[in-house]
Amino acid sequence: MTSKRQRSQSSKSNAWHPAWVALLGSLWLATAGNYALWQQVHQLPEVNGLRGLGFAIGFGVIIIAALTTLLSLFNWGKFLKPVLTVFFLSAASGAYFMMSYGIVIDSTMITNVIQTDTHEALDLFNWRMLVSFAILGVLPSWALWKTPIKSLRLGQQLIGNALLFVASLAVLVASLLAIFQDFSSVMRNHTQLRYLINPLNSYYAIGLVAAKPFQRDNKTVLPVGQDAKLATLKPTEKPPMLLLVLGETARMGNFGVNGYERNTTPELAKENIVSLRSVMSCGTSTATSVPCMFSHLGKEDFESRKNNYESLIDILHHAGLAVLWIDNQAGCKGVCERVPQALTKELQHPSLCRGGECFDEIMLHQLDERIQALPADRRAKGVVVVMHQMGSHGPAYYKRVPDNFKKFQPECKSNALQECSREQVVNSFDNTILYTDHFLAQAIQWLKKSESQSATAMLYVSDHGESLGENNLYLHGLPYRVAPDVQKRVPWITWWSPTFEKQTGLQRACLKNKTETPLTHDNYFHSVLGLMGVSTEVYQAKLDVHADCRSKS
Repeated sequence: MTSKRQRSQSSKSNAWHPAWVALLGSLWLATAGNYALWQQVHQLPEVNGLRGLGFAIGFGVIIIAALTTLLSLFNWGKFLKPVLTVFFLSAASGAYFMMSYGIVIDSTMITNVIQTDTHEALDLFNWRMLVSFAILGVLPSWALWKTPIKSLRLGQQLIGNALLFVASLAVLVASLLAIFQDFSSVMRNHTQLRYLINPLNSYYAIGLVAAKPFQRDNKTVLPVGQDAKLATLKPTEKPPMLLLVLGETARMGNFGVNGYERNTTPELAKENIVSLRSVMSCGTSTATSVPCMFSHLGKEDFESRKNNYESLIDILHHAGLAVLWIDNQAGCKGVCERVPQALTKELQHPSLCRGGECFDEIMLHQLDERIQALPADRRAKGVVVVMHQMGSHGPAYYKRVPDNFKKFQPECKSNALQECSREQVVNSFDNTILYTDHFLAQAIQWLKKSESQSATAMLYVSDHGESLGENNLYLHGLPYRVAPDVQKRVPWITWWSPTFEKQTGLQRACLKNKTETPLTHDNYFHSVLGLMGVSTEVYQAKLDVHADCRSKS
């Protein structure tokens, strides 16, 4: 009895005041949990000398004070340990991805996480992630749960929390005022820093994503282009067949046909294609770019929209065309929900599928049968097939390419790109472009065979680009205004058959003269409508890259 009572009294005497636990937890998060931030701060040209040191210290105190202020709101009884544990684990997760790939965490990145499927998530899993998670998340959580915390009466807890909130908020304001001139300048010139403050960046981004349903009606999809009509085919004309290949993570600059030093596109070079080289994406992630490029709104209006609208795919369907979406990726992000779809995830093929994932050529497999299954009356007016590639989806580039297309060696065979040399990373990525070249060439050959019944054409455009280690950045998804151009410049490749050219009056030489004309994903919606001869009130000829390339006759 005495021994138990003594141990209990000893435990109580060694117990920590909850305010100290909150403060020390904040200190750990602001230092070890924000290594990626301090690495960036250290590299800033403005942060040098004693003034730079003062700014860094002041910035650190601001983060500690902000975290402590937030934790003071959760500092009630048994809540502190679970809440701090969530902070540690989320900070550990964010720190790993920011340090490893040079990414930042904003609402777009959180949306990507929410929409990531199992295979994509597994591609990111490796031993480095486990070690980082253990050191930055599990270890401090274990220490926290081993530490006894004083149990305070309600009145004491209320007063203590209020004092902690006021004191930490006062320190935050005082520190901000002390370095305000440098702080405002740095944050204005280096906006990416605000997305590196860990884990506050994640919580803020989650809040923005959670608030979207209140800012935008996501349940209702407003109709668009219900007036869409097709030009009447002449008796001698064949119905058009357009293949829209939606690329994934392809860098414009890594295509041989765009002047890249490596011949990554030997098969496309043999075809009569037109490649436009100055095209900027709508976003830096699939979740942003795909809905945006298929929207009539354009980038600015799409980002600020209050409602969701039907997509380009719906308008093509309204016009009476037979439309089919084939997906070898993580879905169409809502743009194809009202038309026939074919998903490749559940397909099995001895050479094209393995490990629950298929190479892009699987989308050409049994394609004629899929098209024949579409309504005959619609097929008679024309067909649009969208193929959403796996393409160059990282970080496991090596998984996207059959062995016989791994020309560039040595390749990176890890999903932890930082483990590989930049040469290996670039080799792996270039192999994916080489395979995309083959896939597109095979698609063109299929279109050529279909020319006996249809006037065929293909348009290939990628959703966004990719960073391959430049400035220690990998993958994509940075906020658009701070993202490097390699994440925003995308390939735009057009091919059409002689029959399609004759029926539409398109002049290839005219389009080739636009090789360096600045374009964006805003042009995609209207250019596709123009190719298929769809008239509707939402079509804008000035945004149709082909509009002035049609013969007047």
